[in-house]
Amino acid sequence: MKEITLRPIGVIRSPHQQPTGTPIQSAYAEGIQGEVILDEPYVAALADLERVERIWLLYFFDRARAWRPRVVPFLDDQERGLFSTRAPARPNPIGLSVVRLMSVSGNTLKVDGIDVLDGTPLLDIKPYVPAFDAHPDSRAGWLDSSLPSGRELADTRFSGAESPHGGRR
Repeated sequence: MKEITLRPIGVIRSPHQQPTGTPIQSAYAEGIQGEVILDEPYVAALADLERVERIWLLYFFDRARAWRPRVVPFLDDQERGLFSTRAPARPNPIGLSVVRLMSVSGNTLKVDGIDVLDGTPLLDIKPYVPAFDAHPDSRAGWLDSSLPSGRELADTRFSGAESPHGGRR
């Protein structure tokens, strides 16, 4: 199979310094603001973004533990298949969050609803399009019986081990 190389296009800045206590999803991070700082070659790609209300951030879980095929996710007490969860310990540790875009100024996006650790490498930005991205009547498997769980902040279950990706998570 062909090797894939991804390069960060910027960095995500947030008040979250460690995984424990960080909101587990952006829906639980309303009112928490951060910044997305793009590298200079990508600034022109921000044209027309200021009129978008929400954006998808795709990023690299650079401090995630090594992947496991089965995990106990934050919203459950049972072990589940990794791909039925949003746990950060993935074969390709790519995360995604939908955040509210507050402003665009030069290479800096001000965002609200940030659930990402400070210093996380940014891989891409895409507009959130309700007609494409919202499917509120879809089944979510085991999550259907777990939501709302009252668990909105990360605990230690995915942190503390050396990461194969160059850090701790």
